[in-house]
Amino acid sequence: MSLTGTTFLLTCFVLCAFALLLPLVLWSRVPGPAPVRAASRLLMLLFAQGTAISLVFVLVNNANNLYDNWADLLGTGNHVQQAADLGVDGTGGISLKTLPRVRQTFTPAQGPRMGSAGGVRVTDLKGRVSGVNAEVYVWLPPQYDEPAYRHRRFPVVELLPGYPGSAKAWFGSLRVHEQLRPMMLDGRVAPFILVAPRTNLLARADTGCANIPGTVNAESWLSIDVPRMVMDNFRAESAPDGWATAGYSAGAHCATKLAVAHPDRYRAAVSMSGYNDPRGERGSLAARTLELRRRNNPYLLLRADRVPPRISLYFSGESGDGYQAGAAIQAVAKPPTRVDVVLLPRSAGGHDMGLWRPQLPEVFRWLTVQFDSGRRGTAGSGGTVGGAGRARTGGADGGPGGTAGAAGTDRIRNSLPHAPSSGGSTRAELASGSASRTGAARRP
Repeated sequence: MSLTGTTFLLTCFVLCAFALLLPLVLWSRVPGPAPVRAASRLLMLLFAQGTAISLVFVLVNNANNLYDNWADLLGTGNHVQQAADLGVDGTGGISLKTLPRVRQTFTPAQGPRMGSAGGVRVTDLKGRVSGVNAEVYVWLPPQYDEPAYRHRRFPVVELLPGYPGSAKAWFGSLRVHEQLRPMMLDGRVAPFILVAPRTNLLARADTGCANIPGTVNAESWLSIDVPRMVMDNFRAESAPDGWATAGYSAGAHCATKLAVAHPDRYRAAVSMSGYNDPRGERGSLAARTLELRRRNNPYLLLRADRVPPRISLYFSGESGDGYQAGAAIQAVAKPPTRVDVVLLPRSAGGHDMGLWRPQLPEVFRWLTVQFDSGRRGTAGSGGTVGGAGRARTGGADGGPGGTAGAAGTDRIRNSLPHAPSSGGSTRAELASGSASRTGAARRP
């Protein structure tokens, strides 16, 4: 019985109702001596509480797509077949251009909302470089099968969930395809191919999207195996100009890290309520040692770059939960790197789907602008931006701000609280890799 299936949910409802009725009917009818009656009544109460807790868990899990199946929940799933030392670039010395094309078989994805807006498809991919074997979900824009677009290649956004979290969350809880389809049809956003690979690769551990020899090569899985599979099987634009990453929570950290570490593979990244230091997620394998934290901290990577990468980065978050991470990176970014930062008010919501879901239209409008400006060669340094009611400042170099804000947004410099590092830490702490997100280990 599937953990996220309708049958299991209905079973939990029935058991919970039965457990509530049981003591009402039998409380005064339990036979036997006093100790037996007391024990029987206690068991009925425990049964009622247990079924109620189970029902609440199932409802929360289905709403947020935290655990995709029983193996994820019980910590018995392992999608890593091997984890060789692949070196600094994550290729293991393999010439990626020489890898033969691999055709994948795709089937309709199962689950809530997976069949809407044209339907999401899924395939099981065996990573030829990373040694990871896991599922990848793909959604095609409405224009993909239209005759007028039969020779057109489409830009791609790789979607990364939080931890714990399922790749399905982008289509189930966040409804990204349902929100974007009408916007693509009327031209408000570009027709992106959406790709959501599994990131929960090891039992009870967040990989931090890192390559850790002998443990996991999550970075190579996400930045090499998945993109190459998509380009082999669909009319996708080539990397890096046609590729971007987007994530929330732990996935936001991954999205930024992948783009900063591999500007030869991605042109843009979106971070919603993310962090820089891997220690922002307690279960992150990338936070185990100081060296791993430094290698996987996008702030430190960007600051150390002798030649600023040509990438665009978008950060959104509340103060203490994502905003400072973006402000820190904006402070060290130099053209042609562009950084746009949105400060969300506390009233916008908490660290959950209710905060991230409404942001998606603005996020994909921003991505559309970045891809368009990138093709025209006009990408520049960004600034702090936002929608209606949010202040907007100029770029890190004092130049114009970003373009993602809504019409009529006031340009008010210094109206937003700035912090020099992630989670209120100092720049020295960031440099050492010791800074973490305020309220570390928040999870969706």
